[in-house]
Amino acid sequence: MEFVTLGTSNVKVTRIIFGAWAIGGWMWGGADRKDAIKAIHKSLDLGISSIDTAPVYGFGLSEEIVGEAIKGLRTEVQILTKYGLVWDRKIGDFYFSTFNNDGKPVSIYKHAGKESIIHECEQSLSRLKTDYLDLYQIHWPAPSTPIEETMDAMNRLIKDGKIRSAGVCNYSVEEMEVAETTINLVSNQVPYSMVRRDIENDLIPWCMKHHKSILAYSPLQRGLLTGKFRTGQHFVPGDTRPDTPWFKGKNLVKTNKFLEEIKPLAISKNFTVAQLVLRWTMQMPGITTVLAGARNARQVEENAGAFNFTLTEKEMCEINLKLDRLELEL
Repeated sequence: MEFVTLGTSNVKVTRIIFGAWAIGGWMWGGADRKDAIKAIHKSLDLGISSIDTAPVYGFGLSEEIVGEAIKGLRTEVQILTKYGLVWDRKIGDFYFSTFNNDGKPVSIYKHAGKESIIHECEQSLSRLKTDYLDLYQIHWPAPSTPIEETMDAMNRLIKDGKIRSAGVCNYSVEEMEVAETTINLVSNQVPYSMVRRDIENDLIPWCMKHHKSILAYSPLQRGLLTGKFRTGQHFVPGDTRPDTPWFKGKNLVKTNKFLEEIKPLAISKNFTVAQLVLRWTMQMPGITTVLAGARNARQVEENAGAFNFTLTEKEMCEINLKLDRLELEL
């Protein structure tokens, strides 16, 4: 398995990171705990030893499952988690209301005050059954908290040995520049896929220039780019994917047509369309590593298969030309 260094830190992670959002069940219509643990163990068996989670994924459940799965294996695993989305307190900026895995209403707030972050970190350490985190990231910008205060908390946690490095998620270039006045950020975790490429305009060039890593999440656009979804697809209650623009009407039809166009290339290499999509994402300029979620061991095996081939420059160009003709209504 290939490892890469996050920014200018000494933290190394795998080129594909196990994304643990789905195993928390929230927004995915539930999840099976046993399948999730098997998925993590399969990931480790295949050399994907970096795991990205967050407290809000299942309201603590995802972190708890990760902690259970890696018991006795801490030195073999790199743990990435987050802070800044609070559901147990009315504090900061109201984000949105939703339902937890038990179907009970819950409100989520964006808050990144110093003492709150330190409290969240202790909770994550407890759920993950560890005494340090390899990468700690703010989940979303928190408008009511000065960025300098947030990053000062990161410096304290690094000094205390609770975290090895500090990163951000969903930050703009301007927000990263402000954060950099207080701390040396190593990464920004942002959405990026064949059908969501807006960061190519500004964030990727800035991060490349300033030696910051980009962790691309949702490279398969929450499963859309596997080609397994059709118009009229049934989703279980609690699954939010049909409410997103990528899964709606013409966008779904156009995307599936594009996937059919690149399917022969995948077949010629004896790989799946999903593996081809992951490989493309990994090879795009500025992308340091890719987060690929999995809810069971079979999905982990498919994700790992993206390491078994390389796309030529000509093949990358051909795919990009097809993408340039894909006009989605987002």
